[in-house]
Amino acid sequence: MDRFELSRRRLEAIAYRLLGSVDESHDVVQETFLRWQAADVDRIEVPEAWLTKVLTNLCLNYLGSARVRREAYVGQWLPEPLLGGDPLLGPAETAEQREAVSYAVLTLIQRLAPKERAVYVLREAFDYPHREIAEILDITEAASQQILHRAREHVAVPPNRPAVDAAAAQRIVEEFLAAATSGQTDELVRLLTKDATAIGDGGGKVPARTGGYAGAVAVARFLAGLFRPGAAKRATVGGPPEIYAWTANGDPAVVAVVDGRVVAIMCLEVTAAGITACRTQANPEKLRRATQLWAITDHGGPLLVM
Repeated sequence: MDRFELSRRRLEAIAYRLLGSVDESHDVVQETFLRWQAADVDRIEVPEAWLTKVLTNLCLNYLGSARVRREAYVGQWLPEPLLGGDPLLGPAETAEQREAVSYAVLTLIQRLAPKERAVYVLREAFDYPHREIAEILDITEAASQQILHRAREHVAVPPNRPAVDAAAAQRIVEEFLAAATSGQTDELVRLLTKDATAIGDGGGKVPARTGGYAGAVAVARFLAGLFRPGAAKRATVGGPPEIYAWTANGDPAVVAVVDGRVVAIMCLEVTAAGITACRTQANPEKLRRATQLWAITDHGGPLLVM
């Protein structure tokens, strides 16, 4: 197998973590491939290091131009979620690797400067030593360590986040949906932390409140309305959504599906104190890969149909 193809999956996983978009990741990996084809590969001593350096720096350049596009984005910009089992999630052998691809962290690292994001992803998610990161980014090892320290301060996730497997996610989502559809907001408030938030990304194609909701009571009222069936909601997504419990980026997720098409993924950020954030991706352009994976996944029957 070609040396590039041996590295493709890892390159795609790095690019996804850096960019938060499957389509953008594929574009950057394709550009890396074109540069590999144009290079004198027989003179490249360590292909993996060469490819990682080219890809990472292409991502950094891409982030510079992406900032302009995202400033013009309609509403809240959220990363593209990946359903459990997607190879783009990359390695998940350690707690640090699992945390680095969580939806909460992917959302937080969007605030990092491009170089901070690169150091954080390469170190936390792929366990690159600072010596190699320094070579990839043309900085010193000391600078890499300092950048990682700053990045960690900005990406401060709540402590004691429980590990969630498929069975735990199923239980969490079932309890969440039971409360959301009970008609009693007190049940939802009990599951949420006091400072819980809810935000959504519709990309201007699906209604989503720009500022989101903050506070357990406000979030509970929003969720109770969101999961209340209605003709207008069915019309918006093209039919009655089937609601499933799944995982996305390693976290419990509520997946809404209409005629086999994933129309929304709500990622639940769970801490020992309760659900602290509900982040919903409803932009159709960021759900195409999820729909493709859903079509070949044995997902059983829905928990409810709205």
